[in-house]
Amino acid sequence: MEERRYPIGIQTFSEMIREKYVYVDKTDLIWQLAHYAKFVFLSRPRRFGKSLLTSTLESYFRGDRDLFEGLKITELEKEWTEYPVIRLDLSSAKGRKTADDLQQSLMFLLRDYLKIYGSSEQEKTPGQCLTGIIQRANEQTGRQAVVIIDEYDAPLLEVLHEAETLNAKREVMQEFYQPLKAKEAMIKFCFITGITKFSQLSIFSTINNLTNITLDRKFAAICGITETELTTVLEKDIERLAGSYGISPEEMHQKLKLRYDGYHFTEDSEEVYNPFSLLKAFLQSKLANYWFESGTPSFLIRQLQYFRTDITAMDCLDVFSSDFDQPTENMKNALPLLYQSGYLTIKGYDPESEMYRLAIPNQEVRIGYVEGLLPVYTGIESRDVKAGFALKFWRALKQGDTDLAMREMQAYLAGIPYVESFKQKLAEAATAEGFYEYTMYLIFSMLNFYVKTQVKCAGGRVDMVVWMPDAIYVFEMKKDGTAQKALEQIDSKGYAIPYQTDGRRVVKVGVKFDAETRTIDSWQIAG
Repeated sequence: MEERRYPIGIQTFSEMIREKYVYVDKTDLIWQLAHYAKFVFLSRPRRFGKSLLTSTLESYFRGDRDLFEGLKITELEKEWTEYPVIRLDLSSAKGRKTADDLQQSLMFLLRDYLKIYGSSEQEKTPGQCLTGIIQRANEQTGRQAVVIIDEYDAPLLEVLHEAETLNAKREVMQEFYQPLKAKEAMIKFCFITGITKFSQLSIFSTINNLTNITLDRKFAAICGITETELTTVLEKDIERLAGSYGISPEEMHQKLKLRYDGYHFTEDSEEVYNPFSLLKAFLQSKLANYWFESGTPSFLIRQLQYFRTDITAMDCLDVFSSDFDQPTENMKNALPLLYQSGYLTIKGYDPESEMYRLAIPNQEVRIGYVEGLLPVYTGIESRDVKAGFALKFWRALKQGDTDLAMREMQAYLAGIPYVESFKQKLAEAATAEGFYEYTMYLIFSMLNFYVKTQVKCAGGRVDMVVWMPDAIYVFEMKKDGTAQKALEQIDSKGYAIPYQTDGRRVVKVGVKFDAETRTIDSWQIAG
């Protein structure tokens, strides 16, 4: 096979094309986007190709026709007019502690355009400088300017619940964005993208015609890689990766789908793969959780703690769009941030009730999500779970020896150092059973099992259900009472009945926890 170059870390369209990196052609959608509305906003998770999208738009509006030879856009665009483009990446303004620091960072960001189009001594603030740049670009070229802003929310994400700092920084951003409305007649197109959605009034207070395409079906696949694109453009790459694992391309396709697919950015849209993780798997000839190499974002961890989020309930939620597609600063819980940052995605839609079903997108997100949250919620480090215990527990369940698996779990929990964070989390939990549900949920999830807690059924709610390839485990947990009583409750309330037609072995497990020893006291198994 010919050598393939994968664009990991490459966010510049011109470099990708000239250096012949693998490129999945989205230019027909990009052309439609450029002609859809004048002011456009798009939210997508990190590492989903937003920066490449902004770079491609820049090349298109600069009239760089030679870069697009052979791509879909050449069948749509005939004029290739060159416009002055102002493209700003606000990730460089991330982490500024004060409003003054943020203002200086924005001024620094504008310096190259001030060199190109000139400056005025009267322009002292970022908004004044941007106003001057847009006006002079229009005057000097005779054409309207194009403004493209990437990671617009980066300066604000770290201070979502620091009211004084957030308000001060928000005023800086409002002043910075003011020219987008004031100089509207001099602007051909404006595109703004980021991870989250701040309210139009709080950030873009003067832009009253900003079109949000985040949930627009037409642009659902503008970032990411679809199933069709994977099996056509990247067919050779699947074959190559399958060869390195000694399996068939069909088997590798299913492994890729399980690990990296599953994102829906609107109802009834084609599923989308995480492009960063998928291409990195091809580059390194290895399946791994690449999206989390840099860890779970600190701003997300802080929000989950701030809202005391029940993480076990995040895997299957029926909600209205207003519950998750809402301004970040108006959040009453962490759901909008979890959706907007890619930890939850749309998995279903009921047009009659207009309710969406949200869930964790795929295996990669589940494992990374859990690894980032385990120490936060329990005081247990993920490396401690993986070192020794995980393999023993997995092997015991694979062998069908549930009793041995529970003994391994008991010994592991008993051996965890009783650190203050563990004690505090136990005290904060609504019930001791709920705390141990958290702990077991996180551990099972990290071991790559599909697990759900508080699962509804006709007889009530079962504490935990764990799905494995050959068996389904139904757990009921007690702090007070006995393991036998827990097992009897599974039978008396019919918790296991919904799984008996599945074809897999159904194992019922009653568990009693001991809050004093902080581990499993006893268990009873049936099935």
